[in-house]
Amino acid sequence: MPLLVLQSPGAVLFQLGSLTVRWYGVMIALGFVAATWFALRLAVKRQVNSETFVNFSLICFIGGIIGARLYFVALNWESYLRHPGEILATWLGGLSIHGGLIGGALCGYFYARSKKLPKLISADIIGCTIPLAQAIGRWGNFFNSEAFGHPVGSGAICAVKIPLAARPELYRGQELFQPTFLYESIWNLLLFALLYFGLAERLKNYPGLCFAIYLGGYSLGRLVIEPLRTDSIMYGGFPVPIVASLVLLLVSFILAFYFFARAKTHQESAQ
Repeated sequence: MPLLVLQSPGAVLFQLGSLTVRWYGVMIALGFVAATWFALRLAVKRQVNSETFVNFSLICFIGGIIGARLYFVALNWESYLRHPGEILATWLGGLSIHGGLIGGALCGYFYARSKKLPKLISADIIGCTIPLAQAIGRWGNFFNSEAFGHPVGSGAICAVKIPLAARPELYRGQELFQPTFLYESIWNLLLFALLYFGLAERLKNYPGLCFAIYLGGYSLGRLVIEPLRTDSIMYGGFPVPIVASLVLLLVSFILAFYFFARAKTHQESAQ
C-alpha cells in the first residue's frame, strides 16, 4: 500500500436548494484571490496603480477562464456536438491552462494598453504570481477525480484513489493512480517561490524576463508530467498539451533573449 493515499470527498462542497457549490470553482476562486493578493504587493513595489491593477487582474482572470473553456471545447468538439448543453458547464471541469494563457494574455494586453499600464511590468507581476493560482486551482481536479496518471502499485509513495465511474475503460480494475494533479501543484508552487521570492526583485530591471521564465518553467514541468497522465487530449495522433508546451517553451526562450537584450540596450544608452 502506498504511504499516502488521497481520495476525493466528492465534487460538491454544499447545496442550498437549487444552489450547488462545487470544490472545482472554489479552488479556482481561491487561487485567483491568493495570486491577486501577492500580485498587489508586487504592484505597489513597482509603483503600479493598485486599483487599476486589481481590474487588470480580474480582466486577465475572466479572459483566462473564457480562453481555457473555448480551447478545451474546440479540442473536444465532437463530444460537445453530442452534448451541447455541457459547453458552458465549466463547473464539471474542462479548462485548459494553455487556452487560459492565451485568453488571459490577450485580454490583459488590450486592457493594459487602454489604461496605459506598463505592459511588461504588469506581465512580470502576473508571471510571478499565476503559478500560485495554478497550484491551488489544480486541487479542483482532485475533487473532480480527474487529471490523474497511470495506475500505481503498492510500492508507490503516493497515490490517488479514483472512483469506478471516473476511471478510464482500460483501467476499470485498478483503484490507485498517480496523482499527477499533485505533481503539477507542487511544481507550480516551487515555480511561484522561485519567481516571487527569488527573481522578482533581482530581475526588476529586465522587464518581461520574469514572465518569460514563468512560461518556460511551467512548460518544462508540463512536459515532464503530461506523459504520466491518462487523459491527455489527442489531436491528429499527437498529445496537444505536449505540443503546446514545446511551442511555449521555444517562445519563452525567444522572449527571454529579447527582453534581456532590450533591457541591456536601454541600460547602455542611459549611461
